[in-house]
Amino acid sequence: MGLLITGYCHIREGKAVVNDQLRFYKENFLNFADFIKSIYRQEELSYPKFFKMDGLSKLGFLTAELVLKAGNINKYSEEEAGVILLNSSSSLDTDIVHQNSINDPSNYFPSPSVFVYTLPNIVIGEICIKNRFKGENAFFVSEKFDPQLIQDQVTGMMGRGRTKACLCGWVELMGEKADSFLVLVEDSERADRDEIRKFNPVAFTEQTLTELFHRN
Repeated sequence: MGLLITGYCHIREGKAVVNDQLRFYKENFLNFADFIKSIYRQEELSYPKFFKMDGLSKLGFLTAELVLKAGNINKYSEEEAGVILLNSSSSLDTDIVHQNSINDPSNYFPSPSVFVYTLPNIVIGEICIKNRFKGENAFFVSEKFDPQLIQDQVTGMMGRGRTKACLCGWVELMGEKADSFLVLVEDSERADRDEIRKFNPVAFTEQTLTELFHRN
């Protein structure tokens, strides 16, 4: 089985890049919330639940949407699509918001809408719900971007035969610092040749993951 990266997306430093093409750029933005909403509106997405998500989920969700819009994930069944993500701070950005809501005993009011996002794998849930993915998935916490971990996990998952396509990569948000990088990995035998012309596919290896992560 040969695995190919057939698409990727970065969202970082005020811009979104999809398959080597600059999709969005805003030199000055007030905060992450305004920045991520600007990309959402530019892409003319229609998914009201987006506005209820925490920042990490918005970042991962939107990065996934940009990758998937550029490809053809619909050729796979719901059970054939998997997700593997990692970051370094888990859900800490939202954990802090939740903790602040319970620090003052005289104003103790924890919000259920915040608490539900105090697990990092919720971002995978949001991606899977929107795209009806029912395949294997996992979220890992790593000190830094770890291409070997990603490759090992995705190769193992797809090697078992049930998963034919996997969205994988890095989704990190802490305060105003956002950095996401997702790639779509497909079995070379199932990759759409018309789709491949839109992005020159590369072998799914540690080296290519590292090169794409640091690109743009």
